[in-house]
Amino acid sequence: MTPRLKNLYAKQIRPELKEMFSFKNLYMAPEIKKIVINMGLGVDGTDNKIIKSCEEDISKIAGQKPVITKFKKSISNFKTRKGSNAGLKVTLRKDKMYEFIDRLVNIALPRIKDFKGLTEKGFDKFGNYTFGIKEHIIFPEVNFDKVERIRGLDITIVISSLNKNHSLELLKKFNFPFKQKGAN
Repeated sequence: MTPRLKNLYAKQIRPELKEMFSFKNLYMAPEIKKIVINMGLGVDGTDNKIIKSCEEDISKIAGQKPVITKFKKSISNFKTRKGSNAGLKVTLRKDKMYEFIDRLVNIALPRIKDFKGLTEKGFDKFGNYTFGIKEHIIFPEVNFDKVERIRGLDITIVISSLNKNHSLELLKKFNFPFKQKGAN
């Protein structure tokens, strides 16, 4: 069964974006290529028990097992050692990516306390969007009682587009809750 947002994108959003930006063909419209979810461990990178619990939490959130990232070089001011654990990373593509966007926009983001919307400043010059979440417990898959420490997530949405305005419109069509201009 194909995800709901994948069908919505193919049948409605992509043709609307083609008309809006007057592209010559349908495949010039912006498209989400992948989503990368990162969780930094900090000083807890040496504790195998904490790494295991964070790994379980991210695999519940993303639907697939994360990769443990390592530091590339030692920096004494940051107390990092080359080759030690830095964090966890998951890359989502295809159906899992669309299912994650659906859960993120419709379930997780509305559960954030005092949430006023995502900022539009998270776009880079290539049109990719990055934002952070302070509490990973906003996802309903994570059991709040078993969490030892609340951790943050960085989510990067990689979009094939010509500029950041095209990417912004694509995410608005997916109902991403951006802050309104003029609202405090």
